[in-house]
Amino acid sequence: MILITGGAGFIGSNFVLDWLAQCDESVVNLDKLTYAGNQENLASLSADPRHIFVQGDIGDAALVASLLAQHQPRAVLNFAAESHVDRSIHGPEDFIQTNIVGTFHLLEAVRAYWGNLPAQQKTEFRFLHVSTDEVYGSLGPSDAAFTEDHRYQPNSPYSASKAASDHLVRAYHHTYGLPVLTTNCSNNYGPYHFPEKLIPLLIVNALAGKALPVYGDGQQVRDWLYVKDHCSAIRRVLQAGRLGEVYNVGGWNEKANIEIVHTVCALLDELRPRADGVAYQSQIRYVTDRPGHDRRYAIDARKIQSELGWKPAETFDSGIRKTVQWYLDNPGWAERVQSGAYREWVKTQYQAAA
Repeated sequence: MILITGGAGFIGSNFVLDWLAQCDESVVNLDKLTYAGNQENLASLSADPRHIFVQGDIGDAALVASLLAQHQPRAVLNFAAESHVDRSIHGPEDFIQTNIVGTFHLLEAVRAYWGNLPAQQKTEFRFLHVSTDEVYGSLGPSDAAFTEDHRYQPNSPYSASKAASDHLVRAYHHTYGLPVLTTNCSNNYGPYHFPEKLIPLLIVNALAGKALPVYGDGQQVRDWLYVKDHCSAIRRVLQAGRLGEVYNVGGWNEKANIEIVHTVCALLDELRPRADGVAYQSQIRYVTDRPGHDRRYAIDARKIQSELGWKPAETFDSGIRKTVQWYLDNPGWAERVQSGAYREWVKTQYQAAA
């Protein structure tokens, strides 16, 4: 048995689905079901006794303690987080409460549980914390990619809150001996991605005939990681990672945002061309850049490859094609997650500047 927090979100739900597709070990899935948490992602598991879903907050220490006592997991994997930079700029408090205070309460509950385990189970227990490359700050065009030893320089309320949670996890290992592992990943993309992030937003807006918003000049560079590759990396770190270590997980796919936009447009032109024959690139609109927008992220993923033998299975070309096809095959999912509140958010966030 393992316990997963945030397992109804984008990365968490993909991890749960992949985990149960590959092994019979049961999952207790704790998720608060905020706007980005969606039980529909897990609909295929509705009758699967290996999946136990609990709606709740990682900051609810009593609930977490009761779940740990009842199910006796051999590992806790923390995916739970507020994760959208734009939302953190407009409303940072939720990020402080979930990513910092929530992680603290989760660590406290796990520490108490772990401390009372029998010797063998205590030795085998793991706490795996899923984090982001954004804690490292921004890179210049010619700077070397982020390694695990890179200085933390977070530049948004979101990345600062995740940096704080990383530091707490590290401290609980060095102070209390809690057997922790941390992964810092690059930009994920793939199925079940809430359409406020770049790639799913492009797809749903393009199909709806809406503007395709591009921040600033569109030259912000990110490393792109197919979500199922990220899931396989986490499984490998849980299996064989060295205690107290950090593993950077990347796709070796540095791309400028505008290149992503053009790629998605070209795939849609091929797979679902507009009825009027006009290219989807005609819908591109440049909008005012967000405050403090980091220029470049890049992950050096050599450590996880050399120590644990992991590397991504997908190229960007193969992963983005699978992603676009998934959204074309699942229009109902995208429609249902786009509530009136979500549409108002996008309207407010991406006011056209050009």
